[in-house]
Parts: sequence; structure tokens; C-alpha cells
Amino acid sequence: MTFSYSNIQHLMRGGKKITRKVIIKRNKGYKSKCIYKRGKKCNRTKKALNKLEIENIKNGKFIPGLFNDL
Repeated sequence: MTFSYSNIQHLMRGGKKITRKVIIKRNKGYKSKCIYKRGKKCNRTKKALNKLEIENIKNGKFIPGLFNDL
């Protein structure tokens, strides 16, 4: 059985917006972080999720520091 999951978080700080995404489709997924300054995209990083992170998300567990390596 395939597992699909999607979560998007928006964070406003001062004049910049940070968007964090986690997307899993067919047991493969990635995490990404986008930073906007003055309405323009200035930095975007994307990294694949490892199997341990996908299993924790499937089980509904909180992963502290998931976006620290981006």
C-alpha cells in the first residue's frame, strides 16, 4: 500500500517569509525550504527524506530539527 503525505508551513519574520514543505508520494519524499525577501524568492533548498524520517512521519511522530540541515 502506498503512503502519501503533504505538509506546508509558512512563517513570517520581519520582511521575509519562510516556507517549509514535506511531501511524500509512493514511499519516497523530500523536504524543502524557501526564503522570500521583499516578495522575491532568494533561496531554495531541497533534500530527500531518509527511510527513518519517512517511518516517523508515517507513525505520526514529531521530528525535532527536521529542517536544520537545509
